[in-house]
Amino acid sequence: MNTPVSHVGLLGLGIIGSRVAENLTRAGFQVFVWSRTGRTASGALASPAEVARAARVIQIFVRDDEALLGALKEMLPSLTPGHVVMNHATVSKDATLETARLCGEAGAAFLDAPFTGSKIAAQNGKLCYYVGGPAEVLEKVRPVLEASAAKILHLGGVGDAMVLKIVTNLITGVTVKALVEAAAITRAEGIPLEALKTALESNANYSPLIGMKLPALILQDFEPHFSLVNMLKDADFARQLAARSGSKTPALDCTAEAMRAGVEAGLGDQDFSVIGRLSE
Repeated sequence: MNTPVSHVGLLGLGIIGSRVAENLTRAGFQVFVWSRTGRTASGALASPAEVARAARVIQIFVRDDEALLGALKEMLPSLTPGHVVMNHATVSKDATLETARLCGEAGAAFLDAPFTGSKIAAQNGKLCYYVGGPAEVLEKVRPVLEASAAKILHLGGVGDAMVLKIVTNLITGVTVKALVEAAAITRAEGIPLEALKTALESNANYSPLIGMKLPALILQDFEPHFSLVNMLKDADFARQLAARSGSKTPALDCTAEAMRAGVEAGLGDQDFSVIGRLSE
């Protein structure tokens, strides 16, 4: 690479991207960032193309298909065979494959690398990256990912990691929908939600997710760790994948309906556990 591996470009300074940028800086990387929302940061550049000219390893943390493909197309004239582009945004499988195709036409390597973990995990450098793509490309950029990761899992080819991220988010969304329904029944029966928490802690279905979301439901604290609008987006991706194979998703369908109602009620930027308000 002509530009040192110590130079990393990062597109998207939302809840996760901004914290990954901080971890990269603490790890000693020189970080060049860009955000389409106009957020400013040390080292911020004016366009994705400028970021690609400054760094050969690019991490992308934008919101959706449109944002990913828009940023990539801006970068294309600046991409070279020395670049590695990693998409960490949860997007559709189609957008993932199209991004890989466009990178390939420019000679650049591409990794499908969504993550699991929310704001606190990103802040503490404890994300888990699901990676699809060539193993040798992953090894080349592993130190970059390690700056913000507790685990890096190689899960197959391009597109495979994205499918796995989408279906694991399906489980997350449905689990929290079940949790808020259980909380609503518990509260309606005059039982404190702290008692539900105590009961669940000794139950086989207790999980870190429940341990994180139930206290927030008790306190009605919906500060975004993973926004409702983003979880709805991922639910819709899962439903699209299911429709292709003719799979039925009744649990996801009712969960998505509740999330869509929350977004339409103006709650989209709050944590996705805010759907508990709709069960009150």
